[in-house]
Amino acid sequence: MNDVIEKPTCRVVRPGATFDGQQGLSYFEGIAAQTVGSTGLCMHLVTIPPGARARAHLHENHETAIYCLSGQAYTWFGERLEEHVVLHAGELMYIPAGVPHLPANLSNAPCTAVIARTDPNAQESVVLRPDLDHLVSF
Repeated sequence: MNDVIEKPTCRVVRPGATFDGQQGLSYFEGIAAQTVGSTGLCMHLVTIPPGARARAHLHENHETAIYCLSGQAYTWFGERLEEHVVLHAGELMYIPAGVPHLPANLSNAPCTAVIARTDPNAQESVVLRPDLDHLVSF
């Protein structure tokens, strides 16, 4: 048997292909175990169209960092989505593991953000919270 161990190397990913996340948004493929073999993080681009929203969810086992490139994202968070922030272009947001949240774009322009997580698998620890979806309406 001839097992070949590949040497880790740097890789460039050109976002082009998209995938539909369980959260109800489309993401541009980026850095993940599935694309480059990362073992401790994933990073994607997401564009939330005007008037769109994600499903209420949490990331059970990993932290999330978001950098808003353009537009603004309204995000409700907390056990009953009782907290609310507006993330503007140039701002960053941190979401601890296990915190329910629901992002939305209430503006007339797209909102684009870079999302990084401490789980190399893009969708592995997503837990949908349909019991919270009705708490946010606009």
